[in-house]
Amino acid sequence: MQSPHPPRPPHPPRPGTLPGESDRDLLALLGGPHARRHHAVALLLTRHWRATRDYAVVCLAAAADASAQLVATAAFHRVLGGPAVGALRPQLLVAVRETVRSWAADEGACVVLPELRKPTGGRGLRAAMSATPEKRQLAARAFQALPSASQCLLWHTEVEAEPINIPAGLLGVDTATAAAALEQARQQFRAGCVRAHRELAPTGECRFHNGFLDRPVRRGEPPLPDARRHLAACRHCRHAAEQLGRLDGGLDVLLAETVLGWGARRYLDSRPARRAARETSSGSSGERPAAGAPGGRHHTVPGGRIRATTGASRRRTALAVGVGLTSLALLATALATEGWSGEGSGTRATPPATLLVPAP
Repeated sequence: MQSPHPPRPPHPPRPGTLPGESDRDLLALLGGPHARRHHAVALLLTRHWRATRDYAVVCLAAAADASAQLVATAAFHRVLGGPAVGALRPQLLVAVRETVRSWAADEGACVVLPELRKPTGGRGLRAAMSATPEKRQLAARAFQALPSASQCLLWHTEVEAEPINIPAGLLGVDTATAAAALEQARQQFRAGCVRAHRELAPTGECRFHNGFLDRPVRRGEPPLPDARRHLAACRHCRHAAEQLGRLDGGLDVLLAETVLGWGARRYLDSRPARRAARETSSGSSGERPAAGAPGGRHHTVPGGRIRATTGASRRRTALAVGVGLTSLALLATALATEGWSGEGSGTRATPPATLLVPAP
């Protein structure tokens, strides 16, 4: 009889030391033998679960981590059950957004997860006119046209603010190869934005100014007088100039707003590497560190004061962790035992009520 408990996720390899199993390799294993499927699911969860859950918190505008765990579980189920298209992390985050949007239209789901009714959460996301803002259409077209490896390198170094060895490990290559490919990815993305401006240009005058938009940006110069007059009258070209201007500074915001749209800035703020940099900066300005290791009984508050964590807060945390572990167990077991064939791709995400475990 098969055990209902999935294997404990292994520690992720130290990316960049030696080429290992890439995300693409692991996705290919999902249709293989049972033991290999368990290994692949566990490692993919280890690599991408935290970011997926963090964006679920953003999309729900929820303090309750348990709700975010359910959305993240559904997003994994949705992505790993379909064909691989592009880098895995952006796919999972987009699946979170679309899962919340879909559930927010379901009254039964809103009863289970009241966060879906928040104007800053599911209700607002559902009412949004478009997932990708108009001012990011060129960057969206350029990013989608990139090879998955280039998407992975740009996303993890710029948006996640991770060192090059992390995406190198996700791609199964060494750091030197990844660093060279990253520079190529930057060039590909810039060329793609310029090409998208030309292809989507509404008028011949826009196409005429195509080359005059990027060259001054590269040189750090203002646009030519004719180009400035055209920019004042043409929204399409103004958006293009703004996007091109972010390629040499602000690429993190550009990519996050392009791929995610909803909650992009909040997702950027949630990234561990960015938080660590902020904490280091605030620590140098005199804020006292929290007492004890993570999970201890004290934490810092503005002004450097240390406040004890209440028993009620600890119980809520324990409950959220318990629900999260249950969600992970259900997901890992389902993915490892079904042996995905891709037949379920494109179907609507399972409503959260079917993922809940009845209370004893």
